[in-house]
Amino acid sequence: MKITDAKIYVVGNPPPHFGGQYFIFVKLTTDSGVEGIGEVYAATFGPHTVAAMIEDVCDRYVIGSDPFRIEQLWRRVYGSGYSLRPDVSLMGVLSGVEIALWDIIGKELGKPVYDLLGGKVHERLRSYTYLYPKEGDQKDVYTDADLAAERAAEMVALGFTGVKFDPAGPYTAFDPHQPSLEDLERSELFVKRIREAVGTRADLLFGTHGQFTTSGAIRLARRLEAYDPLWFEEPTPPEVPEEMARVARQTTIPIATGERLTTKYEFSRVLELQAASILQMALGRVGGLLEAKKIAGMAEAHYAQIAPHLYCGPVEGAANMHLGACSPNFLILESIQTWDGFHAEILKKPMHWEDGYVIPSDEPGLGVELDEEVAAANPYTGTRLHLEMKDTPV
Repeated sequence: MKITDAKIYVVGNPPPHFGGQYFIFVKLTTDSGVEGIGEVYAATFGPHTVAAMIEDVCDRYVIGSDPFRIEQLWRRVYGSGYSLRPDVSLMGVLSGVEIALWDIIGKELGKPVYDLLGGKVHERLRSYTYLYPKEGDQKDVYTDADLAAERAAEMVALGFTGVKFDPAGPYTAFDPHQPSLEDLERSELFVKRIREAVGTRADLLFGTHGQFTTSGAIRLARRLEAYDPLWFEEPTPPEVPEEMARVARQTTIPIATGERLTTKYEFSRVLELQAASILQMALGRVGGLLEAKKIAGMAEAHYAQIAPHLYCGPVEGAANMHLGACSPNFLILESIQTWDGFHAEILKKPMHWEDGYVIPSDEPGLGVELDEEVAAANPYTGTRLHLEMKDTPV
């Protein structure tokens, strides 16, 4: 069996854009007609530039290769152009390709991917969602603590046992910065109001975007501790895990990190330094499913847990599902609300979400199929990056 073709879809995500402005999917086809789908989470260049990168990697390494030889292909791409280091854009491309290869292998063998990575240990996967605005809101759910508490109660009523929110203020290309008193007070009020609204029915996941100095993050953590959040996410930038470890030593709140990290090499530093006890690998960036499984194994030896990150489309979400299903140290899975809206429309059959849990598919491969007609009908023609930081200091 050989890979004979690669097709890339850059799909615009219609308003309200939950999960990003667009999704990048790659479809691989074999000489026997088996197709596999993957998703690339690369935010560093425009999506059409990323599509050209995918084509380049596929032309150089993927077309003509045996889809079962994932380790061999992984090393060849990882070393592309004399790299052999965690290049976030290259690893995003490789991740999407690697996920598609596992989809092909599972279909060829008639097995879901989690069965090929050790077998299912979780029959259902606890999930959480961000608190999102609703059409017609007169206030901003990201800045109004009372509205956020109302939204949190609504999500808990649906079955969620975890809700995430990030009221800590802007993040910029000039971070880290010291939080203002206003940032500190708003953050504490959010946690207080949401805890009052949901009680002990749900965990509170406090999100930040690595925007604070070490001392600033410690100041913020001390304000939040009384409300017992499940985690304090990426309190300092990801580039110096030694500083994040200093935060971890100064707070009782578990530290979570990983959406901007890639490969086992970067995650190994986090574990060795005890910078975080919850790892949030993004499957479309970290290096793919097998790389994520290796990281989960390393985490298990440190009594750390995994909580796969999702801020993109449902194909990465399906890969996250398979990783969670076969990992003993799985904690919780990020969902985009209940996997409805465009995340359901872009698939021929939506992800199975029920009463706060994602139910792993027992179909071969990833268990999801891209609706290529919907993908083709929603091309992304803009130039924005998937995520953009403010370009002036706070």
